[in-house]
Amino acid sequence: MHYSSPKKAKRRAGGGEGSSNVFSMFEQSQIQEYKEAFTIIDQNRDGIISKDDLRDVLASMGQLNVKNEELEAMIKEASGPINFTVFLTMFGEKLKGADPEDVIVSAFKVLDPEATGLIKKQFLEELLTTQCDRFSAEEMKNLWAAFPPDVAGNVDYKNICYVITHGEEKEE
Repeated sequence: MHYSSPKKAKRRAGGGEGSSNVFSMFEQSQIQEYKEAFTIIDQNRDGIISKDDLRDVLASMGQLNVKNEELEAMIKEASGPINFTVFLTMFGEKLKGADPEDVIVSAFKVLDPEATGLIKKQFLEELLTTQCDRFSAEEMKNLWAAFPPDVAGNVDYKNICYVITHGEEKEE
C-alpha cells in the first residue's frame, strides 16, 4: 500500500492563493471574535454566508426592506462563496492601513443603513448584552451615563467611536 505524505496533503488542503496567511494578520482573540460574528451572520449554519443569511440577519436587526440588489452587491464583494476564510480575508483587506476610528464607525454603519449616525439604545443594548462578549448591567449603566441617548432613544455612535479611539476630551 502507498500512503501519500501528510505534508503534501496539508499543502494541497491550503486552498487558494494567499489563504494560508490570512490568519497571521489577526490576533487569536480577533479571529475568535470574527468567528462569532460569522456564526451570527451564517443564519442557516451551513458554513457559507449567502444572500438569505444576510437578509435574515438584517431582518433580525430590524432592517426589513433591504433590496435584493443591495444583498447581491454585498455577496459580490467576495470572489466566490463566503466561507470563514474568505470572510476573514475580506475584513483583512478592508482593515489594511485603516484608521481605527473609521473601522469602528464602519462597523456601526452596518447597523445604520439610512446613515443617520444614530442607533437605537434598545437595539444596541440588546446586541451588547446578548452577543459575543456580553456587557453586564453595570457596564450598560456606565455606557449610558457616558453616552446618554436622546429623547427618542437614539445614541450618537460616532461620538462613541471618537471617544473609544481618542479618549474623552470634552471642552466645557
